[in-house]
Amino acid sequence: MTTTAVRSPLTDLVTRIRAVVARGLPDEQTAGHVAGYLRPALRQSGLLAPHQREGSPDGYTQHVLHVEPDGSFSVVALVWLPGQATPVHDHVSWCTVGVYEGQETETLYRLAGRKGRRQLVVSGHAVNRRGEVTGIAPPGDIHHVSNSGTTTAISLHVYGADISRLGSSIRRVYDDTPG
Repeated sequence: MTTTAVRSPLTDLVTRIRAVVARGLPDEQTAGHVAGYLRPALRQSGLLAPHQREGSPDGYTQHVLHVEPDGSFSVVALVWLPGQATPVHDHVSWCTVGVYEGQETETLYRLAGRKGRRQLVVSGHAVNRRGEVTGIAPPGDIHHVSNSGTTTAISLHVYGADISRLGSSIRRVYDDTPG
């Protein structure tokens, strides 16, 4: 009798991401290819353990699911209770995000003006629902994300960085948010 090892949906996703990252493509292309693998993974009901679906009333909660041994990428679940949000920020690396449950509102910004007089300008807005995937890469990765729904939202984030070492993917927080 032959037995077949059952691979978890997360293991399959990590294997595919590893192959993309190993290609050494430009960041935007890497984020795009990872999006192609993240999208079907979002339909897998067993992707997260029960404790990885838990949020906190103190702010959105980060659960690190995988960090590649060489630090080249990380897979993280973020759990958002209704109304929770990030500050306006940019990132240390490329990022691909997929909504696993609920919905998130994302506002994109760009810097406008001359050096010394730069200001944030809204450049896009989207409500991302379950199964939708987006990708961003510096520069041009300034955004604000919130749970705009009435239920818990969970999103999977793949970062081109070692989040266990850095603690977060946020590089800079912007205080001069347009009203």
